[in-house]
Amino acid sequence: MTAETRPAGADTEPRLVVDGVEVARYVVRPDLDPRHGPRPYLHPVRTRAGTPVTDALPADHVWHLGASLAVQDVDGVNLWGGRTYVRDVGYTWRDDHGVIAHTGWRARAADRLDHDLEWRDRDGRPLLREHRTITAAPAGDDAWWLDLSATLASATGADVRLGSPATNGRPGGAGYGGFFWRAAATGEPRVHTADAVGEEAVNGATAPWVALRGTGPGGGAYTLVFAGLGPGDRWFVRTALYPGVCVAYAFERPAVIAAGRPRRNRHRVLVADGHLDPADVAARLAAADRAPTT
Repeated sequence: MTAETRPAGADTEPRLVVDGVEVARYVVRPDLDPRHGPRPYLHPVRTRAGTPVTDALPADHVWHLGASLAVQDVDGVNLWGGRTYVRDVGYTWRDDHGVIAHTGWRARAADRLDHDLEWRDRDGRPLLREHRTITAAPAGDDAWWLDLSATLASATGADVRLGSPATNGRPGGAGYGGFFWRAAATGEPRVHTADAVGEEAVNGATAPWVALRGTGPGGGAYTLVFAGLGPGDRWFVRTALYPGVCVAYAFERPAVIAAGRPRRNRHRVLVADGHLDPADVAARLAAADRAPTT
């Protein structure tokens, strides 16, 4: 499906519901300045107890939009928002911003959103076509799973290059771009893998999972556990400057979506109330792996 289809209720923001509780809203057609990287995004995302765990349009990085897919350099087009990192120059405002646009629904339900998108340049020409599915499922009384699967295919008839500030010359592990989650936190959250603790140790890691433990704006404690690195992906993590976790597609070197060979990604996030310790995280991930699939 490439043409827009509008089922009943299509003008309302889709919502994800777990056991009767709204846990996320999906902003499909944001009305944003092109410099902010317009794209569909999840916000607010909440724990089952109602603690908000995403931030959108924050003053420090206005183009951070809850939980979304975004890449700063897609064949030279900025689909992340903000200034573009230019080699030997630094961050520069350029007229190079595109848009990731919803083009049609395949299915909409309380626990599943399935649609098609186009990643377009500043003139509206498609660079990539995407099929995205987002689901929500319970994970005990105090947690739920967000699952986002995305298939990206070249829309140009040629290979499409994905890059980042790091691949364009920025030092310091700034390889962001991919599935990015801007968290909402009061104070600096704690981030860890099974064997590493802290932003410096976790940024650039290839661990199977990353956990971020924070406190929401209303004082609620939460833990986010991210899983789903693909081949060549790395974790991009920030906690001091702002709270964010990204499955980075081009952390050290550009990634290529070859013509006729789609890239398939699956990103999973456990959204839990309370602060889970590493042993609890590992136990919950093991239980999820044992659970039957539907």
